[in-house]
Amino acid sequence: MKKVKKIIASVLLGTCMLSIAGCNLIEKTPERVQKSTVAKVKGEKITRGEVDEYPQMVKAIESAKAKYGNDYEKNEEAKSQLKETRKSVLDELTMEMVIMQKAKELKVYDEKKIEEEVNKQFDAIKKNYKDDKEFKKEMTAGGFTEKTLKNFLRIRVVVPKVYEAAMKDVKATEKETKEYYDSHMVEFTEKPNRIHVAHILVKTEEEAKKAKERLDKKEDFAKVAKEVSTDKAANEQGGDLGFINYNDANYDKTFMTAAQALSKGQISSPIKTQFGWHIIKCIEKEEYPIKKYDQVKSEINKMVSESKKQSQWKEILEKWKNDAKIKLYEKNL
Repeated sequence: MKKVKKIIASVLLGTCMLSIAGCNLIEKTPERVQKSTVAKVKGEKITRGEVDEYPQMVKAIESAKAKYGNDYEKNEEAKSQLKETRKSVLDELTMEMVIMQKAKELKVYDEKKIEEEVNKQFDAIKKNYKDDKEFKKEMTAGGFTEKTLKNFLRIRVVVPKVYEAAMKDVKATEKETKEYYDSHMVEFTEKPNRIHVAHILVKTEEEAKKAKERLDKKEDFAKVAKEVSTDKAANEQGGDLGFINYNDANYDKTFMTAAQALSKGQISSPIKTQFGWHIIKCIEKEEYPIKKYDQVKSEINKMVSESKKQSQWKEILEKWKNDAKIKLYEKNL
């Protein structure tokens, strides 16, 4: 009898082992992997498949295949790189889900209207291509499918609605508006202030000092610029950059501050910027009267209000993310 019990126990154990092995095999199939949960946002799931169909991830997988071949999943370096990309994509997806959930809470998510807008934008993009074949080819090249492109457009439609609802009461005060005007008066002139400058750009302070010594001895600025400046584009004009608006964002701030401090005909001492060492010559300046506060008050208020909204938006997104109690299952990535 004991022998029979041992045999039954052995058979049951074997069956159990087969069952466990079977379960493990099922869990490791591509279908199961894609259905596995990688995150929950307030209980709502994000799957590995949703991560892998994200355009950034599609491109990363294509790149891994190209570099490591079809067996890229067996390569440790490829696996590591893809896991990092999945983490980055998952961060995007969780934030998108937080915003979608918040859209419903704030009652700005009208499914029908949003789908209409998504389809409208989708059709507008599609019209840029001569036919379906070209459109699909371009989508594929970007890592998109029709589904993922529409998902991208959906979040693009929803975010501004959530932003406006969340930020509707954020406004600049009278004090903040006036303070901005007082500290940025140069931005509110009758016409944009501008300066006509030439410069010499070299790599080191020593080179800049030597160039300045030559200029102090009354050598021609254009001649020195052509001989020593590394700014080849400007050198053909003897370092002349033409007229530049004071608020031109294309120029280094340190450079512009130094240039604006010069009077007509004055040459600066060596100035260091991210590009190297400059010597700047002011050829001409055009400065205009500053508009009165009441003339620009409304414009400034809108600008400062928007700046406050942008700042608070970042903070509120972080708060929403924390409140969502996001649970990650990184082992499934």
